[in-house]
Amino acid sequence: MKRISWLAFPTLSLSVWASPAKRATWNPPSNLVQPLTQVWNHEVATYNMNFKNFGYDQLIAAKGTAKVCVRWESTTQTVTEAQRAQVQTAIQRSYKKWIDWFVGFDGFPYSSVPLSVVGWAVSNPSLLQGSTSGIDVYTNRDSGGIPECNPACGRFFHQDNNYSGCPGGAARHYDFSVWLTPGFGGGAGGDWGARIGTEYFMSNLNTENIHILLHELGHYFALDDFYDWTPTGVTNFIMLAGSATQITDFDGWMARDWWRHLKSRYGIAKEGANSLEIEGSQAANLTWVDQEF
Repeated sequence: MKRISWLAFPTLSLSVWASPAKRATWNPPSNLVQPLTQVWNHEVATYNMNFKNFGYDQLIAAKGTAKVCVRWESTTQTVTEAQRAQVQTAIQRSYKKWIDWFVGFDGFPYSSVPLSVVGWAVSNPSLLQGSTSGIDVYTNRDSGGIPECNPACGRFFHQDNNYSGCPGGAARHYDFSVWLTPGFGGGAGGDWGARIGTEYFMSNLNTENIHILLHELGHYFALDDFYDWTPTGVTNFIMLAGSATQITDFDGWMARDWWRHLKSRYGIAKEGANSLEIEGSQAANLTWVDQEF
């Protein structure tokens, strides 16, 4: 599933939104019930609900971890070792803002989801200054001649989790990519990852809410765009292009709605007041949050 996203992102000044509401079951604020129902019904009517590569599917397949490969499209701009560390931190911070909405909610089995950048795709390895120890450096090109992470190692290309063609095997696979394109306005996102402008991203590495990336990661977690309609009673949220600069309660509850509908895929069920069972997976990183807060 590929979703193309914002063409332009105005600079907004909006009120600060609250941290994720700590609710262990489906119990959204009353003012969000109607728009959430509208959104879910719209998604059921327009999505392929048998699709098996949503961000949730990838997360469970990777047993509560996330591995990212960066596509560096520039053919002339170098990137230092320190900048690459900042890139990883910025992606981690943005990804975590979505994950925080799932932790402790409705059987979500992980207390945290560590994310690491495991590879960089470049036109020339010399663009990567400093040590590249610990990352895979790819010089593959896609059909348009743009640097791409090795398809043999990518989840998008191997949804059966068979990475036998990847030089490092499954241990060196990546789940999604962050594609940085010079001069690219707006963004694009889907189960394959996110694409945003190099200049925008690199100039916002230390920004708390990199709102274009947050929006595109929302697509990674199956959230839709709202170009031609708006749910009743909500006007400012990250998935409504240009209306918010950070994840709102409505965004978070939309993502939770996906989780509660998809979790049966993974054999997840509550066994009692303080335990979970995940069919076929390891117990590492599991947690249960009591319903008292």
